[in-house]
Amino acid sequence: MLLEVKNLNAGYGFLQILRDVSLNVDKGEYVCLVGPNGAGKSTTLKTIAGLVKPMSGDILFKGEPIGGLPGNQVARKGISFVSEEMNLFVNMTVNENLAMGAYTIKDKQQQKDRLAFVYDLFPRLVERRNQLAGTMSGGERKMLAIGRGLMSDPTLLLVDEPSFGLAPLLTENVFQSLDTLVKQGMTIMLVEQNVTKTLAVTDRGYVLENGRIELEGRSDDLACDAHVRKVFLGV
Repeated sequence: MLLEVKNLNAGYGFLQILRDVSLNVDKGEYVCLVGPNGAGKSTTLKTIAGLVKPMSGDILFKGEPIGGLPGNQVARKGISFVSEEMNLFVNMTVNENLAMGAYTIKDKQQQKDRLAFVYDLFPRLVERRNQLAGTMSGGERKMLAIGRGLMSDPTLLLVDEPSFGLAPLLTENVFQSLDTLVKQGMTIMLVEQNVTKTLAVTDRGYVLENGRIELEGRSDDLACDAHVRKVFLGV
């Protein structure tokens, strides 16, 4: 098992968001976490990524405890987090943003190889490589955020709301890019509001409601579940 989360409780200050959350992701899987706004989906990813400190519970990555480690140490372990906010350096160019994503890699040739990989995945970024990130379109910035997350050559990619604020065509482009990564062997855990699309492309899923895992299973089974269809798909 690549990632194991066991009875995780987490929140902000005295506000508890996650309650005994348990989930797992195996190597090469494409796993989603879906649920209504405020359910704790982003908090789950942030806690795994080391941006939120757990109140209790365990997070194991490759069998090693990482719960409570700061984000930079989690990144060095092989986990890359692409946040909904993207957190790009808006006054830096595309090239410079991507270079910042490779800060954990010391080998210059490996850095060049990762840059070539990202530019091959997102040809649009090649055209924008000398452009300031803050002047790019929403879709281009989303590509850059994912690309920067890939520059560290992660074992596990955590992606939070990749379609947020994007037009349908750009959303499709982003999902196609994630699908390409999975086919190339990347392990991805995805948080996404577009439940229909998410369950159509992922292998397995977890349904999070009020900070608790309420359902889990194969994505195609969840898409047929009566509760999921009523609450999230409106049918």
